[in-house]
Amino acid sequence: MFANRRTSERRVCRSFAKIQFGTGSLPRDCTITDISSGGVKVIAEHLDVPSEFTIIMSEGRPRQCRMAWRIGYEFGAQFLD
Repeated sequence: MFANRRTSERRVCRSFAKIQFGTGSLPRDCTITDISSGGVKVIAEHLDVPSEFTIIMSEGRPRQCRMAWRIGYEFGAQFLD
C-alpha cells in the first residue's frame, strides 16, 4: 500500500489547461485530473515534459511547477510559487 505524502487535500476535476516549457515556447494542451493547494495531476499526451515548467489553467494565474512523478502520459507536479 502506498503512503499518502500529500500535505493538502486534493479535489478531483477535469479541467483543460496549457503547459509552457520556457519563455517564448508555445503552450501545449493538457488536462488536469486533480488539484490541491500544493500541486496537480496532469494528463499530457505526446509531450516530453521537463523537470520544471509553467502550467496555465483556465482560471487563475500561471503556476510554476516541478515534476514529482510520471507514469506514461500522467504525471504529478508540485507548485513552486
